[in-house]
Amino acid sequence: MKQRALGRSGLEVGCIGLGAMPLSLEGRPEEGEAIRVIHAALEHGVSLIDTADVYCLDDRDLGHNERLIARALRELPGAARVLVATKGGLERPGGDWTRNGRPEHLKAACERSLRALGVDCLGLYQLHAPDPAVPFADSVGVLAELRRAGKVQHVGLSNVSVSEIEEAEAIVPVVSVQNRCNPYDRSSFTSGVVDYCARHGIAFLPYSPVGGHFGHQRVASDPLLARVAADHEATPYQVCLAWLLASSPAMIPIPGARRVESALSSAAAAQLELRPADTAALNRAFPT
Repeated sequence: MKQRALGRSGLEVGCIGLGAMPLSLEGRPEEGEAIRVIHAALEHGVSLIDTADVYCLDDRDLGHNERLIARALRELPGAARVLVATKGGLERPGGDWTRNGRPEHLKAACERSLRALGVDCLGLYQLHAPDPAVPFADSVGVLAELRRAGKVQHVGLSNVSVSEIEEAEAIVPVVSVQNRCNPYDRSSFTSGVVDYCARHGIAFLPYSPVGGHFGHQRVASDPLLARVAADHEATPYQVCLAWLLASSPAMIPIPGARRVESALSSAAAAQLELRPADTAALNRAFPT
């Protein structure tokens, strides 16, 4: 798989990663099948896995996705090269999604993630989302503290604006930004986040790149995506991923997968080369 720089980290990863969240939410596959999904992605060039402590059913199940990934990596020879990106800053009370960016919560969440993943240092630790009840600088400051303590190698952000990235960079080097981005949600283009990341050497990790849980059917039925896909003997989902890759050198999409077939399809999208006419048509339909 083609490689891309993870910002200014000095690391390179496959240009398409794996979003592991679907393996741990409602309707998740049995553990053996989930391990096969992860292994299939890694065996086809994926070297970045995105997870979070709250990818689970509820607060009694915290760390499920991280523990699953840890087992998959232990069982696959050569998996030490894989970068696991995890996140802290949310909670799952009763299955809900709530924000908690308090310093004490982030410190405890980091320790839980270290234990769940079975490591001494998290390769990439991301603030899951700004907490409006906590000064943003306080939350980011904890990530800087964890980095100085050797518990975190690199720091990333998620669900942030340009002004928040700038504020964070004044506190700690930021190597990645993870926001929702796909043909139907282009707010990270229009807000300038993608452009800012490209200009400042920050990787942009679009989550839900093929529409997410509720939007993927829209991608499958889009006539333009279907036409371009047919021309390349590909799928509309693969066209979405190729379009994102072509839109910015900072892009490293992290599509989710619950089935082996989905993981293999996403990895194969790294080889899809869109023609200039395809890209122009897609940009007209989905302006960036």
